[in-house]
Formats: sequence, C-alpha cells, structure tokens
Amino acid sequence: MNVALAYNVKPESQTFHEIVPPILKDRSTQPQKSIDTFAEWDTWDTVNALKEALESLNNVILIEADDSAFNKFRESKPDIVFNVAEGFNGGSREAQIPSMLDMLQIPYTGSDPLTLATCLDKARTKEVLSYYKIPNAKFLIAFELNEVKNIILKFPLIVKPVFEGSSKGIFSSSFVNNPNELNHEVERIISEYNQPALIEEFLPGREFTVAIIGNGNEAEVLPVVEINYNDFPQDFVPIYSYEAKWILDTKENPLNIFSCPAKINSDLDLKIRKTALKTFNVLRCKDWSRIDIRLDANGEPNIIEVNPLPGILPDPNDNSCFPKAARSSGLNYNEMINKVLFVAAKRHKLL
Repeated sequence: MNVALAYNVKPESQTFHEIVPPILKDRSTQPQKSIDTFAEWDTWDTVNALKEALESLNNVILIEADDSAFNKFRESKPDIVFNVAEGFNGGSREAQIPSMLDMLQIPYTGSDPLTLATCLDKARTKEVLSYYKIPNAKFLIAFELNEVKNIILKFPLIVKPVFEGSSKGIFSSSFVNNPNELNHEVERIISEYNQPALIEEFLPGREFTVAIIGNGNEAEVLPVVEINYNDFPQDFVPIYSYEAKWILDTKENPLNIFSCPAKINSDLDLKIRKTALKTFNVLRCKDWSRIDIRLDANGEPNIIEVNPLPGILPDPNDNSCFPKAARSSGLNYNEMINKVLFVAAKRHKLL
C-alpha cells in the first residue's frame, strides 16, 4: 500500500520562542510557555523507526502535521495514513489530522475525531465512563479557583490539566493533602495551561496499563503491564508524573518499575482486561489504544486515562509500555506497527 505517516516531531531547540512552530508565531492564540509544551510529540528516532517499520511492507511518505498537511494529503492521495500526530493548540488538537482526512475521504489508522477529542478531555471521558458504570475516581472540574472553596472530595487528591497527555502538568506537587496545596495546584493549572483543572480522589492501589490492538470482537488485549512504585525515590510521590516519565526515567538510567506480564492472579488479570476492553469499546476507540488503570482501596480496577494515540518509543531500553506489551505477546516493533496498519486497513475494507 501507499502509506503516509502523519506525525509531529519534538523541536530540537530548548528555547521556547525558537521552537514555537512558524504557523503559530505572531498570533494572539500562542500557547502558554511551560517546560512540557512538546512532551506529547515524537522524536526523530521514533518517526524514523515508524517509517522503517512501515517501509518493510509498504511505500511510505512523511507528512508533518502542520498547516501544509491538508494540501499534501490531497495531492499525494495515499491509500491510508498511519496517524501518530498529536496536533497543536486546543483541547481537540488530536482530532485535527483525522478531521482533514475525513473531509478528503482518506482512510487512516486509529480513532476518529470524536473519540480523540473526547479522550483528551479527561473530565468528559470520566463522564462517559460513569454513565456506563465503569469505575473511575470521584472527581470535579474547576474552571475558577473559587470552585474548590467547599470541596467535598476526600484528601489526598490529584490535580491535573483537563486537556493534556504524556503526564503534562502532572508533577509531585499535583498530589495534594490539604486545601492550601489544592488551591496552589488549581491556580497553577489554570494560569500556566490556560485550561480547567481536573481534581480526583487519589486511588491508593496498584497501577497497570493495558495495550489493545484490533476492533470489535477481534480486539486483542496484550499482556498487562504493571507500574510498581516500591522502588521510587523516597521524595517522589507514587504517580507516573512528568518528572518520573521524562526526568527520572531516562534511557541511560531507566526506572526498573515495570513488569510485563504483570505478576497478578488470574482473577485480577481477567478483571483488568475486561475493564480495559469495555472502556475501549464504550469510547469507540479504533485499531489501538493504551488504557491506564489503578486499583482503588477495595482492589477494584479504576480507569485513570485512555490513550487512543499511545506512546510507541522504539528502543527496548526506553520504558514505553505499548511496545513492551507487544514484545511480551511475541511481536517485535515492526510487526506491532504493521499489525495496527493491517487492522485499520481491514476496518476500512482495503484488504
């Protein structure tokens, strides 16, 4: 097949004003400056690994997800687009490329604009899950600081930006134990990220992440990954924060906190798999997704995040959970990528 790879790549410079994409410069809607602005975007190592994987079976072109993408898709007319583009600016940014492709009637891998926009909105995701009685932590959303004045949630709490992924905005300080700490974090989210704050009761149990490939009755749940915080440094809160994911956990000194398959009994393994698969289908995810789960005080699996554009770092020395689960199931990186392409092509009736 002729495949276009749609992507966003992390800028090389560390100076914010140098790395803002040209299409956003000199506009009143410039993003807030924060240290994790481009955390969701891929590196050239990942983009090139994806291209190499796809080229093992297909003809591949690269199309960066910028303001020239629409015309490039229209002119190149690929059979299908392998989409890993995170987009830029706005709470529905992950839906930008799929929306273009829907307009152009070009098939693509992964979920549609509605699912991508819903899953990036953590509060809206939790509302859908709650409607379908899928367990998730009690929560509220704060658009203004005064909305947490008489909060009825039980401390400790976790405070997150509503419209972010890749642990953006989640630091050790996001774990709050009292109203003063809560006020500080809510104010930080609203001012720094220019969006509401999601406030959740902290789930004290074990944490897992579940990779899924496929669609409908053919969706396959890969071996469950556990994130074990027992070996975390004492001054780090037991959450996979931005500091843990991007600063503490490096290729040179990887955190030894992941196990796959998770060391759990068959009953818990089945319960986690069923919860993840139900979530995948309820939110109408397509082709692939990674779903993060944490146990509550009663040992029940609760959804903490849904990632329809999962991280897929190619180096086994990197702690990237989707490829880790794929390797545990017997798939190497190239096989994993082409399996996702295959199930998407099958869904689009291209095969």
